[in-house]
Amino acid sequence: MALEINNLVGGYSQIPVLKKISFQVRPGELVGLIGLNGAGKSTTINHIIGLLEPQQGSIKINNVTLKQDPRKYKKSLAYIPEMPLLYPELTLKEHLDLTIKAYDLNPTVAWKLARQLLKVFRLDNKLTWFPAKFSKGMRQKVMIVCAFITQADYYIIDEPFLGLDPLATRDLLELISKEKKRGAGILMSTHVLSTAQTKCDYFVLLQAGQIKAQGDLAELEKQSQISSHQLEDIYFALTKEDRQYE
Repeated sequence: MALEINNLVGGYSQIPVLKKISFQVRPGELVGLIGLNGAGKSTTINHIIGLLEPQQGSIKINNVTLKQDPRKYKKSLAYIPEMPLLYPELTLKEHLDLTIKAYDLNPTVAWKLARQLLKVFRLDNKLTWFPAKFSKGMRQKVMIVCAFITQADYYIIDEPFLGLDPLATRDLLELISKEKKRGAGILMSTHVLSTAQTKCDYFVLLQAGQIKAQGDLAELEKQSQISSHQLEDIYFALTKEDRQYE
């Protein structure tokens, strides 16, 4: 069982952005999706969550594609976007109620977990607030709580640290660690390489819509052909030929 991307070709037009990329996210594993701006990270994520349809190849969650069983596929997945997307007419409580209904969760169990997470992220006294009253960081925390109450098999997290204060960043990383221990697989896109190095089990480095390198830190170091145990040095070495076009 895994989140499997096999020979994925896709993008926003007939000219593909992604060119036969393949990798897996296994249960209990945090995979860092890294690369320069425009490398294809967001396009990859949009295919996984179903906003884009593959032109070739397949995406499976526990051996099921979105077309084969949309309900099962979607219930196995929770997504935290880079930019928080909230309904302006719904309170925080109503966002949580909507998530519980959408994922067909047990309300008693889901609300017990929600209250714990709300306390962790200091939102427990804001259940009646509307999104207009929240800062960007607070809206991001709402997205985090909504995603993690689902107890999904796999989480897709896109640049999660933008807008979060240091305490919230620590709390999110601790939550990710707990979910890994539960057996959840996590794909996280990030430019924060220092955090990725210490927290990720595996890396997928995209360059111009292709996988330039993948593996754990030692395997990436070998592929970069430099002697350094620092992800930042490895990243710069692997992306050197593409940076001239930035």
